[in-house]
Amino acid sequence: MRSPNWLAERPEVATVNHPALPSCKGHEFYRRDFSGCNGLFSFVLKERLDEAQLAAYLDNFSHFSMAYSWGGFESLILANQPEELEAIRPAGGVDFSGTLVRLHIGLENVEDLIADLAAGFDRLNGVR
Repeated sequence: MRSPNWLAERPEVATVNHPALPSCKGHEFYRRDFSGCNGLFSFVLKERLDEAQLAAYLDNFSHFSMAYSWGGFESLILANQPEELEAIRPAGGVDFSGTLVRLHIGLENVEDLIADLAAGFDRLNGVR
C-alpha cells in the first residue's frame, strides 16, 4: 500500500484507483468482501498529457516495463487517454479528463519503485 499512498500525496495526481484506499469508488465493497489486496491499480493525473509529456514520463523507467498484464513478478506501467477508454466504454463511465496510468507493482523493492515513479514525475515536470 505504500505505492498507492505515496501517489495519492503527489501534486500531479488527481485520484488513485485502488480499492483499499477509502477515497476509491467501491471501497465499502472492498472492506466488506476482502481482507487483502494486490498491486494492480491505476491513478489519474490532474491533466491530460500530450505525446511529448507522455514520452517524458513513460520512457526511461528503471524498474517498470511498458506492458499490459495482470503482472507476475515484474512491475508494469502504461497510460491511457480518456478518449481511448471512452471508445471501449460506449455507455459511459469515464468521469475524468486527465491521463490514466495503470500500474502493476511487482516484487522489486518498493522504495526503488517509488524512486522510479518520482524520477518519472521529475522528467514530466521538466517538459511542462
